[in-house]
Order: sequence, then structure tokens, then C-alpha cells
Amino acid sequence: MTGYVSLGYGDLALASVFLLINGGLSVWLGLGLEKRLGIAAVRMFVQLSLVGLVLKWLFALGSPWAVAGLLLFMLVFAGREVRARQETRMRGWWGYGIGAGSMALSAGVVGVMALGVIVRSEPWWAPQYVFPLMGMILGNALNGVSLVLDNLHRAVVRETRSIEAQLMLGATRWQAARPFLRVAIRAGFMPIINAMAATGVVSLPGMMSGQILAGVDPGEAVKYQILIMLLIGGSSGMGVILAAYGSLWRLTDERHRLRPDRLGPPS
Repeated sequence: MTGYVSLGYGDLALASVFLLINGGLSVWLGLGLEKRLGIAAVRMFVQLSLVGLVLKWLFALGSPWAVAGLLLFMLVFAGREVRARQETRMRGWWGYGIGAGSMALSAGVVGVMALGVIVRSEPWWAPQYVFPLMGMILGNALNGVSLVLDNLHRAVVRETRSIEAQLMLGATRWQAARPFLRVAIRAGFMPIINAMAATGVVSLPGMMSGQILAGVDPGEAVKYQILIMLLIGGSSGMGVILAAYGSLWRLTDERHRLRPDRLGPPS
């Protein structure tokens, strides 16, 4: 099994018919989603087209500095998305830094392990491997980190009196917030747990499907997909825990007092 079927822009236009039908149904049912569907579709088309051009340029350039620069851009954008998905955000730089920092650390550790020890590409920073791997790792970590921060911040606002009562009774900040911290962390873990549970039975993931469509042996595609899911699970879990404990640390002080004033108003 070799080769792949090349697609033209006419094929893509034909595939968009179903999205146009959804837009028409939104207008007919008065859902008000047609504009958001259109903007999301255009944004997706433009972003992926630009990414294709950039990756083609990077593959030809073969510079580790260019690879590092694009990875940094991806991380900066991921941090912005994490902050934007929170209903109640932390004030100041911390509102961005905790999410971006937790993703950078977790994705960095997992990514270096994957590229340098498991895949062993030559060179280890080869764009062909770096960007698909790191893109999927960061994208899934983004979902988990944004969920844990949103749930934790809302719990702190909602349960301020309960947490402060525990603190006044002598509990440490970690003990007082433990029930809400656990709930938030569970919420952050849910996307990757659901994804792993459904993979292979309910859904065939995009990477595996793409490799099979490109002519890769299904057995090899399966092994790569298992690798990706394990890396995503490890990175997402690390990011969720780092973000949760980092945020709670910031929302309290060294005297074990709750600091809800460090949260901004709900958006």
C-alpha cells in the first residue's frame, strides 16, 4: 500500500457544502450560530494554509532556531487561549503565566523525552516530527489546563467562606482547598481520559487516519497513535496538576490566607 490521493480546492469546496447546510439550518431555526460557524471555518482555512506554508519553509530551511521560534509562538498562543477560556481569571501577568508555564514545563519534558529517547529522529529536532507531536501535545494540554483553572477559580469564588472557615480552624491552605482542588483536577483530566477510552472503538484519531490515508501500514499507524495518546495523557496530566497547585499557591499567601482579590471579575 503506497501513495495517497491528492486533493484539489474543488474537493475542499465540495466538502464545505455540509457546513453551509448547518449554517442554513442555524438561520432557519434561529440559533444565531451561522456567523460563528462562518468565522470559525474561514479562520481554520487561513490558519491551516499559513501553517502549511510555514512548515514547508521550515522543512527546507532545516534550522533549529526557526523550529524553536515557531514552538515558542505556539506556546504563546496556547497560553492566550487558556486565559481566554476561563470565566474568572487571575489578575495581572499571573493570569497568563500560570497556564502557559504549566504547559511549557509539561510539554517540554514529555516532548524532549519523546523526540530524543523514543522516536530518536535525526536530528532530534526535525520539523517533520517536532510539530505534529508538539501540536497534539500542546492542543490537548490546553484543554485540560483551561478546564482545571476555570473550575478552581469558580470554586474559590463560590466557596470563599467555606475555605476561610477551614483556615480559621487551623487548616493549611492546601487542606482547606483540597476538596475543591480535587474536583477541579478531575475536571481537567476528563478530556484525555474520555479520549483514551474512546480511541479505537468510537473514533479513529486524526493522526492514525491521516497516516493510513497517506499509505502507511496500519500496524505502524496504530503504534504511532498509541505513542501519541500516551504522550498526550502524560503531558496533560502534568500540566493540569502544575496549573492547579500553581494557581492555588497564588490565590493564597505564606500566612495561609485566602486571596480572592487576586481574581478578576467574571467575564
